[in-house]
Amino acid sequence: MTAHDLLLGERQELIRARLDLSGRVIAAELAQELGVSEDTIRRDLREMAASGLCRRVYGGALRISQTQTSLNERMAVGGERKAALARAAVGLIPSKSTLFLDAGSTNLALARALPAGAGLTVATNAPVIAAALLERDIATIQLGGLIDARSGAAIGAKAMRDAEALRPDILVLGVCGIDREAGVTAESFEEAEFKRFIASRSRTVTVVLTNDKLSTAAPYSVVPLSRVARAVIEADADETEAAALTAAGIETLRAG
Repeated sequence: MTAHDLLLGERQELIRARLDLSGRVIAAELAQELGVSEDTIRRDLREMAASGLCRRVYGGALRISQTQTSLNERMAVGGERKAALARAAVGLIPSKSTLFLDAGSTNLALARALPAGAGLTVATNAPVIAAALLERDIATIQLGGLIDARSGAAIGAKAMRDAEALRPDILVLGVCGIDREAGVTAESFEEAEFKRFIASRSRTVTVVLTNDKLSTAAPYSVVPLSRVARAVIEADADETEAAALTAAGIETLRAG
């Protein structure tokens, strides 16, 4: 059987495999490879998106973010990789700066790596990050409000009111997915709204990314790539995905 003879289910399985491998598919390229019309591929992508298997974007589709787990579950995964990212990210934070650490297991690793005695003031909406900062004797501001169980952070109206008093030098933004077209994305509407707001209050935005976040889209937009100044990625991050960040004007640093 040739690619031209693939049935609907087989065609969509092939598309899923491509998404798992590279994070994105281009409708025109798939149509040419499989010997079908672009309309056929677009119909496949619409059906797959409706089933939660991908996210449609102009010209193709992106794989769906797989971060819909609790913070405790995410903290238990990839500890050494996140610690390596954190060690690299520390070098981007000047002493005596004001920092906002958004919720997330990678940002928790960064909180644990920040140097005591550097004159930092760090705000966060995540109690577990605040606790890690206090253990390091770092001046800490905890935003209030109801804690969202999945993100492990305050993301509602009270947290946003508290954030109005802040003007951080650096925001380390928690990322559910990042892509050159979709930008930075989040898993929930309220989470995306809070992230957008704190980004609007911050001088610069940094992201610290495990490999699974690259070329991945969650359902809700946060900021475009043009709003991100720096990215720290894993040592073995895909070259093409890293180049896409650099091409967007983001200063990109690989963890050692």
